Amino acid sequence: MQGRAEERRHIERMLANSRRGASSSLLLHGEAGIGKTTLLQHAAAHADGMRVLRVEGIESEMELAFGGLHQLFLPVLDLLDRLPGPQARALRAVFGLSDEPVRDRLTLGLATLSLLSEAATDPLLCLVDDLQWLDRPSGDALTFAARRLRDEGIVMLFATRGSSPESGSRALPRVHITGIDRRSAVALLPGLAPPVAEHILDQAQGNPLALRELAAALTPAQRAGQLGPLAPAEARPELPHQLQDAFAQQIRRLPDATQRALAVAAADDTGDLPTVLAAAGRLDGEVGDLEPAERAGLVFVSAQKLRFRHPLIRFAAYQQAPLAWRIAAHRALAADLDGVQHAHRRAWHLAAATTGPDEEVAAELERVAEWAGSRQAMASASAAYERAARLTADPHRHARRLITAAQKASEAGQDERCRALTDQVPLPLRDPGMAADFARVRSVVELGYGSPRRAARILADCADTISADRPDKLAPLLTDAIHAAFCAGDAPLMVEIGVRTPHLPILAVPARLLAGDLPGARRALDALVRAGRLVDVGLMDQLVTAIYCHLMADHATAHELAAAAVAHCREQGIGGWLPTTLHLRAQVELALGRLDDAHAHATEALRLADGYDLDHRATHLRALLAVLAAVQGEEEQTRRMAEQALEYTRPREVGRGTAEALWALGLLDLGLGRAQDALRHLEAARQAAGHPILARHLLPDLIEAAVRAGHPEGARAPADQLMTWAADLGQLHFTAQAHRCAALTSPDAQAEQHYLASLGLHADGNDFDRARTQLLYGEWLRRSRRKMDARDQLRTALKIFDQLNARPWAHRARTELQAAGETHDPSDATDSPLTRLSAQEREVVRLAATGATNREIATHLFLSPRTVGHHLYRAFPKLGISSRTELADLLTP
Repeated sequence: MQGRAEERRHIERMLANSRRGASSSLLLHGEAGIGKTTLLQHAAAHADGMRVLRVEGIESEMELAFGGLHQLFLPVLDLLDRLPGPQARALRAVFGLSDEPVRDRLTLGLATLSLLSEAATDPLLCLVDDLQWLDRPSGDALTFAARRLRDEGIVMLFATRGSSPESGSRALPRVHITGIDRRSAVALLPGLAPPVAEHILDQAQGNPLALRELAAALTPAQRAGQLGPLAPAEARPELPHQLQDAFAQQIRRLPDATQRALAVAAADDTGDLPTVLAAAGRLDGEVGDLEPAERAGLVFVSAQKLRFRHPLIRFAAYQQAPLAWRIAAHRALAADLDGVQHAHRRAWHLAAATTGPDEEVAAELERVAEWAGSRQAMASASAAYERAARLTADPHRHARRLITAAQKASEAGQDERCRALTDQVPLPLRDPGMAADFARVRSVVELGYGSPRRAARILADCADTISADRPDKLAPLLTDAIHAAFCAGDAPLMVEIGVRTPHLPILAVPARLLAGDLPGARRALDALVRAGRLVDVGLMDQLVTAIYCHLMADHATAHELAAAAVAHCREQGIGGWLPTTLHLRAQVELALGRLDDAHAHATEALRLADGYDLDHRATHLRALLAVLAAVQGEEEQTRRMAEQALEYTRPREVGRGTAEALWALGLLDLGLGRAQDALRHLEAARQAAGHPILARHLLPDLIEAAVRAGHPEGARAPADQLMTWAADLGQLHFTAQAHRCAALTSPDAQAEQHYLASLGLHADGNDFDRARTQLLYGEWLRRSRRKMDARDQLRTALKIFDQLNARPWAHRARTELQAAGETHDPSDATDSPLTRLSAQEREVVRLAATGATNREIATHLFLSPRTVGHHLYRAFPKLGISSRTELADLLTP
């Protein structure tokens, strides 16, 4: 532990805090051999009185779904019965203890958190080494849990290779482990001649493992410097390669029987000594063969476990073994893994032992892929399909398996890998159905890395090509194409796609809507919604139908469908589409005035999109969060988010995202009283939207900005358009907006009747929108010298704006109140007891007030029950109460 004083203190503080009930997590990242594993070992050595669980990622087994999680939890599997039923069933399924499918991947994350919490009867230390080699589903579940630790007395330490952590672990607190200083490095090189020590110091560059292993690889004559000066390398080679060479030299000095036994141990992923010895026995090996490696410090062996001192030793033991030894090791391990519970391990070992096409093994891997998919492990399913394709000689099956691998990679949110797999598909594809599936995968890649307009074209062109042979593939192709064209804001392309097959309701809606036939579009949409409620529909149909409802101001139905799409993604583990469905849900919640819900879902979606490196979706979410920030007058955040979005959307012609970001800037300026700037941004947003109906949601703001900027003539046409649409669509909230805009553009003799009509229609709708109508009506009443009536409207508007923390709008209402003759003290604003709590405490208290138990609250908020209890413990004194029975009365308005 030379040169690691600061890191040691950090870890020791975490351990000390855990003994006081505080949880924490930390990711250590740096190059191979830099000391990450040693720091984890230091933590384990200082975990007095703590339970320790540990898992080590293994590169050759990183596609074995949930292998890491099973290895970690093996000592505490007896605690599964303490978990809520759905969580216990999910873990049993992924551990192969039941045949039940897993319908919700987030349940796995919550089950992981709950099992860690149950294991923490004493403080718990969880060590995850080589996270970069842990299978993706296990890594996702563990990082999910780590981000939600609070007061369970758990410390989670992760170690991963590289200067930049993998996307899934970016949200964890982290420390970059760099080389140790020269003085500390010298202390690791006793007994070397000075020129030799200098050479090693230059080569190792402060890497502790390199210092030790490069020195250990020297012969006695070289250590003494008797062979003359060591010529310095012309350039510093990559350190892992150097270290592997050093480890390989140590292994080659061992007897052949020992090297063969180490090859078997390296090929195994369990570290289970009986398994290793049984497989080695098939190759005429025995337990004594491990003794030389144990004496050399390369492995640690106990009654049941075999562990390599460092992951690079395992790698070197495997790589330096002749190919024939490696194949024999995998075959021996496969032969000992009988039974259904080991089917996926056996298949991967057989695949590793296969050097050419083998349809039998490929079919086994395909079954593994189906198993992984049923457990929401889409990344592992993709890897199994890809490996099956590599073992497939038949060109048709080869292409199909590659395309399926790409589809699963897309569902897992691995767009980069999806792109690489699509590049490997042999073209042309003569099977029309396969060509359609391939076009859908290509469009996902184009959406993620290129232009949504080109993605729509890929799909539409494929539809034209295969329509005669596979009419059953037309609907999903063209539905995807409509969605891509919608993202581009390309209304003519949407119409072009929609008229291809007008008999399909999912395409008839946009064709009629964008052609101006709103009543016809509404009838087609009603039929589409009714049909969707009678039969199960695919995710894209559900998503697109919700988008149509949102466009046509049927926000209640849009919310129902969006929530169902989110649930479908969670249940089926379709992580790649979860940010998209959450984004739509948040958009609809914004339209409904549920600002807190919209912010929560948009924030979750952005975290997921960033974690999956889904730049396209993350950009849309930043634009939406910019709109929500604008409502509250958070100028810096609004501009930062909107500008980040525009940097992405403008060069790629993502019209929808551009419009949303510009809307945010316009709404911010409107709230802050900068009407001319607001009008400029909102006019640009309307142009970017690509069609008047696609800009429907921002027209009320544009109309208000035009009137306030002294350009009422520019507001009359869009206000008239809103009234026409309102009559056709028949949605109360939208009609209320239309009347408000009509009031702004009408003569005084007609304005009041429009304001009153608007307020009557707002009765059960969006509070923020209703307050804006009251603000404008109050301003009109004050200008009409009806100050008492004005104060009634403005006072109510101010109360709502204060409750929503819509600061610019509250400032406007307060200023108008003062102008109407009422002096308003800001300290008189409504102060809900919940404002004294943190955001997390508010959510816990709100659910507890409904009578939910701690366990039910934990499931809803993705926390552990212990953390829920701590939140309530801290919240009660702030609220001035002593029990949860008082919550309902306290929080009732």
